Amino acid sequence: MMQNDKLFAGNIPETYERLLVPLLFEPYANDMADRVARIRSRDILEIAAGTGALTRAMADRLPADARIVASDLNPPMLERAQASLANDPRMTWQQADALALPFDAAAFDVVACQFGVMFYPDKVQGHREARRVLRPDGRYVFSAWDSLRHNPIAEAIEDALARMFPDNPTRFMSRTPHGYCEPDKLRADLREAGFQAIEIESIRHNAEAPSVHVVAQAFCQGTPLRGEIEARAPGAVERVTDEVAQALRPKFGDGPVQSTISAYLVTCGQA
Repeated sequence: MMQNDKLFAGNIPETYERLLVPLLFEPYANDMADRVARIRSRDILEIAAGTGALTRAMADRLPADARIVASDLNPPMLERAQASLANDPRMTWQQADALALPFDAAAFDVVACQFGVMFYPDKVQGHREARRVLRPDGRYVFSAWDSLRHNPIAEAIEDALARMFPDNPTRFMSRTPHGYCEPDKLRADLREAGFQAIEIESIRHNAEAPSVHVVAQAFCQGTPLRGEIEARAPGAVERVTDEVAQALRPKFGDGPVQSTISAYLVTCGQA
């Protein structure tokens, strides 16, 4: 993973929340929030909360006496999340590095992370930190995207950009969001970190967007892919977005976009 892969700043948080969350993240946020609610926990830590898709879903399902600590490495993303739940007394907001969490050991019943573990520079260390802050009977719940071949929209975006920049193709999508997608690897890393009772569930959803341009804008301007584009075509992100949209039309058509998305939902504990 490259250093800029985890940089969500500038205009990215707003575009991410407005376009990418409804396209990709809301269905999986509901799945994970349902699972967290079934665990019947009081103290919940969310890692890599982003703009709050999972945070909001958990807030809708958890009881009045729950305590939710939402954390993220990037303050601009966390600020965007906080704005949507500013009046919820159950919430605490904390800038935090998943590899060195600023929390006491055995402080939480659940650690939840939606589509954040792929960005950890050291996956096992991130899992170890989750285990450290969990109580002995706590549960670690996270999601990770399946491979590009099972996510046609993301695959088409990367293919389109590879054709535009053949001498220096962008590889953010395959390298990071879709780069931690082998169940055997997930299981091995979790065991190395000390987790047991590991359950890995493959879940598919339908993704919908009003048009290919909305899809292109969501990915090209609402993720760190934007930085890769700007490095190759300074000042031309709008033009590149338009060209990506054109490249998507043969596969997805001129009307509303419908496709499948695939990810893994993982639950594990210390015993």
